Amino acid sequence: MSPDVRSGNDRAVISIFATEAAFRAWYDDAMPRVYAYLFARVDADAGLAEELTQQTFTEAVASKASFAGRAEPTTWVIAIARHRLADHYRRHYRDQHRQAALIERANVGGRDAWQRAEAFADVRHALSALPGEQRVAFVLRVVDGLSVREVATTIGRSEDATESLLRRARISFDHLLEHPNDA
Repeated sequence: MSPDVRSGNDRAVISIFATEAAFRAWYDDAMPRVYAYLFARVDADAGLAEELTQQTFTEAVASKASFAGRAEPTTWVIAIARHRLADHYRRHYRDQHRQAALIERANVGGRDAWQRAEAFADVRHALSALPGEQRVAFVLRVVDGLSVREVATTIGRSEDATESLLRRARISFDHLLEHPNDA
């Protein structure tokens, strides 16, 4: 495949996006390589590898103007895949941290694995039963560790209103943990 070379902004930009046929040929060559790169890094989770591959190519198409031709097009798209993978793991670890903080809030850290799993289900249930704004404020404060002032700024309320909202959220959350059928 010979890429189309165009000139713009005093630099040569190799365009794998010049025609649909050029893109299709490049995609057919690059997609299996990107998928294999991701598959090997997500513990052979085919579904996750497919999702990240799709996100990678979607981002590549959306940011095609950023491809300056300094690297091979497949190297460029694998760099995008690496960023998608890093974002995935950042979200994954952030979610794990949030779950651990909620379980700790429910004081279930010393239980065996089965009891912790049940407790986690109770925590998720209690959290999902909170009204939306209470849930957001509660997660920002308890899980993410933001100060009341930071939570207030984030949700667009005064500090006093945020304190009141957090107090109601704590009371509701604790009640829902003790009485899960009240939700």
